[in-house]
Amino acid sequence: MIAILGAGKMGEALLSGVLRAGRRPAELLVTARRAERAALLHERYGVAAVGTAEAAKTADTLVLAVKPQDMAALLDELRPSVPPGKLVISMAAGITTGFIEDRLPSGVPVVRVMSNTPVHVDEAMSVISAGSHAGEEHLRLAEELLEPVGKVLRIPESLQDGATALSGSGPAYFYYLVEAMVDAGILLGMPRAAALEMVIQSAVGAAVMLRDSGEHPVLLREAVTSPGGTTIAAIRELERHGVRAAVLEAIEAARNRGRELATGG
Repeated sequence: MIAILGAGKMGEALLSGVLRAGRRPAELLVTARRAERAALLHERYGVAAVGTAEAAKTADTLVLAVKPQDMAALLDELRPSVPPGKLVISMAAGITTGFIEDRLPSGVPVVRVMSNTPVHVDEAMSVISAGSHAGEEHLRLAEELLEPVGKVLRIPESLQDGATALSGSGPAYFYYLVEAMVDAGILLGMPRAAALEMVIQSAVGAAVMLRDSGEHPVLLREAVTSPGGTTIAAIRELERHGVRAAVLEAIEAARNRGRELATGG
């Protein structure tokens, strides 16, 4: 039995994904802050919506999908109901396994997860890290839960803030680039809809080639960049405006902000 505590957008996306992967509604529980939200999830997916204490006592695995600022209060509520052997999976950005372990009974295995919004279309990038009491079997259970909604990668917890900046926020950077490219198409006289369609398909095609070819992105870019051609003229402008350096600094800034949020900043 799996309980998703705090079934907001990410929690609901995970719930939907594991149901599509073949789990039965009877194997899942959800909690929600508002009664109307709980009723909607029950109506939409057929899963039982219960209180926090009941979820903690009934489920074998607890998925904490609340916002980071709500985590401390949830853990205080959970503490009396969580025995040491129950697996806790946290999807809250910036919250360390140590933060959770300190607020739950000694010995509770905790796995930290950072996923991203493509979980809604089963193309998430989820990175997982083990807490001090979590072993191979706990990591494997987390992987089995997350694999139906995308790719899963294990990393040391010391890299989680970097993963949050790189892949957790990554879709936003991509959308920002798409937006800029569409604006460029409009500047060149194209209708917005046509520009958007061209950019989206170019992005999808490039992503599939990058994933499936096994080639380094430099080699794929060079294959498009002929001597004296249009692509190298564009690349020169990107370099002249410091786009590469801006990307490096932007992702570093996101990592730093994640650390601030984790300490209540």
